[in-house]
Amino acid sequence: MYEPSPVGRSAPADAVIHVEGLTKTYVTAAGPFPALKGVDLSISHGEYVAIMGPSGSGKSTFMNLLGCLDTPTAGDYYLVGRNVAHMANDELATLRNRTIGFVFQGFNLLPRMSLQDNVALPLVYSHLDRETRRRRAREMLAKVGLDSYADSFPARISGGQQQRVAIARALINSPSLILADEPTGNLDSHTSEEIMALFGQLNDEGITVVLVTHEHDIADHAKRQVRFLDGLIVSDALTPVRAEAAGSTTATAPVTAGQGAPAC
Repeated sequence: MYEPSPVGRSAPADAVIHVEGLTKTYVTAAGPFPALKGVDLSISHGEYVAIMGPSGSGKSTFMNLLGCLDTPTAGDYYLVGRNVAHMANDELATLRNRTIGFVFQGFNLLPRMSLQDNVALPLVYSHLDRETRRRRAREMLAKVGLDSYADSFPARISGGQQQRVAIARALINSPSLILADEPTGNLDSHTSEEIMALFGQLNDEGITVVLVTHEHDIADHAKRQVRFLDGLIVSDALTPVRAEAAGSTTATAPVTAGQGAPAC
């Protein structure tokens, strides 16, 4: 049975994400499958981090735990300083809604709703009136360059534009953290570069961005790269082009099995 650490422990003051000994084991017909094996990692406010690794490495499981879409088998997860295991369901849902903006590979737009209403959807459970929700949605569409398409529908725009709408929806609650799972997986290379430029702009504005990708050219847009293999973090370093720009020639330090590398 999962038992989080006692109340009273805390995460580093500047960490928006802090995990200690994070473990996830799935029970399968063939027996227990350890997807994560005691991962330690901190991500500070304002960082831009790419989570990388081959299929089955644990990166998607890790992302689901960060998004509070699943619960760990063991270990602790602190989101903006709060241990999520000690929070009631309603309290956690409120924190997640206000703190995290999600961007998925498949866009997840509702086809019968206008783009404006798709973007406004996360505000349904707020205390804002419909007109205010729609106004804020249009502002977010303007931020991603699609305000003129507010009354259009998902099927009438391109894949790249749909991902922009998804990003606008992720921004509607003014989150401090964006979690993006393979956000360019369904896009061509040119459109992917446009989407990554948008993530870079959001990070420049102070939003912490964490994205999962298996594409090196996409990961190179991030400032830090964390690589998973067999449920463990095997490297954690500045993105090579960033390190070169900073004049760093130091090789990535090895990571002890079951441990995350120190935050950059």
